[in-house]
Amino acid sequence: MTETTFQAISMIIYFVGMVAIGWWAYGHNDSLDDYMLADRGLGPAVTALSAGAADMSGWLLMGLPGALYASGLVEAWIAVGLTVGAWLNWRYVAPRLRSYTEVAQDSITIPSFLDNRLHDDRHLLRWASGAVIVVFFTFYVSSGMVSGGTFFESSFGLDYRLGLTLVAAITVMYTLVGGFLAVSYTDLVQGIMMVTALIAVPIVGVIRLGGVGQTLHAVSEVDPHYWAVLGPTTSVIGIVSSLAWGLGYFGQPHIIVRFMALRSPREAVTGRRIGIGWMLFAVAGAAATAIVGVAIYQRDNAALANPETVFISLGQLLFHPFVAGFMLAAILAAIMSTISSQLLVISSALIEDLYRHVFHRQVSQRRLVMYSRFAVLSVAVIAAAMAWTPNDTILALVAFAWAGFGASFGPTVLLCLYWRRLTATGAFAGIIAGAVVVMLWGNVSGGPGGIFDLYELAPGFAANLLVAWTVSHAGKPAQAVADEFDAAVAAAR
Repeated sequence: MTETTFQAISMIIYFVGMVAIGWWAYGHNDSLDDYMLADRGLGPAVTALSAGAADMSGWLLMGLPGALYASGLVEAWIAVGLTVGAWLNWRYVAPRLRSYTEVAQDSITIPSFLDNRLHDDRHLLRWASGAVIVVFFTFYVSSGMVSGGTFFESSFGLDYRLGLTLVAAITVMYTLVGGFLAVSYTDLVQGIMMVTALIAVPIVGVIRLGGVGQTLHAVSEVDPHYWAVLGPTTSVIGIVSSLAWGLGYFGQPHIIVRFMALRSPREAVTGRRIGIGWMLFAVAGAAATAIVGVAIYQRDNAALANPETVFISLGQLLFHPFVAGFMLAAILAAIMSTISSQLLVISSALIEDLYRHVFHRQVSQRRLVMYSRFAVLSVAVIAAAMAWTPNDTILALVAFAWAGFGASFGPTVLLCLYWRRLTATGAFAGIIAGAVVVMLWGNVSGGPGGIFDLYELAPGFAANLLVAWTVSHAGKPAQAVADEFDAAVAAAR
């Protein structure tokens, strides 16, 4: 058999496994709570790896190794910011969000939590946050489908649109059928695949090079400054911008919704240890992959034209084609895990937050689940149509959307969990302020000291906090809101 045939067999095994998990989960979805949140029955290991896989996407296996291969450890600051942000998210958001969403009328989405937590009778928070999720995540999903189509085109020479259709069809199938439970367990498998591949590639590469010493020496010969974390072009603004990516975790709906599905707030401790352990191994593996790539390919464009393919190239060089096929499947797993999570969040926003509550539609649980599946399919079709012709603008929106969600929802979620005085009006004003600052800041550059080159997430996050604090001090939450706050804090201990 040819190399491509072996790799295709590996891909087919992976696809069959994902669909099988979807069909297994199908029988566990009797209500909207089951479909959207697995009836709050996830263990810490599934929650942790699901959150990690949904978070990292193809950036972990292609973007990060490529940047470190091309420029050295000076590009590692963003990984530091994300790792610290993920730890803080698990430590301070996970347990309280799990307890508070149950206290606040058993909220199963972030918009419903904000609405119920602050007793927003006008439903402005639910409407605004639901609309933001639908708009931004539709583009986010589309960018993931572009990545899937490009992956098949570059790895197998398939037509871009055929690859896009294949990725979209498989992902939609297990998401639509199995809901949150299927997404979480496929993410578990995908997370294990990702970290295993990232550890295996550099280990085998170092063995091939003759050991750690020879590998480090080879890299230093190629670039004596490779190990410097502060390069000649590094600026304070650049470092702060990279670290600021970690702030985005507090407001990413597809990540923090996992915390709401834990069996109990106390399991957040175990989840944190597993999740951050997974992340440390994954990031270290990505860095080691880049190092081995420099030692083997010597930054020779003839040997490796595109730095972002260093993981793919090493997998094909170092392993049997059948094993290399699973290495490729790990990249696809990273892409699909993010798409499926985002599809489910959009579906919940459309059905739970907009259709069911804003428009006050009372229907049976079985019908709500059916509507949610239809929403997943509809959004996927729209996103695929947007991705049918690759568009750099869509791909560039990923970083912009991360900042938008982080600045709009992040401070609001933190204030909801840790400040009794927050009011619905203050939260709504803060969300608007954060979103507006991100949109304005992200479209300018330069300024005194290059201040406008700062990643827009940081000023947007600060604007949300300031506006929400100021507006909330002009009013006062009802006593029932304060009592619920005390009950949620007690339950999280």
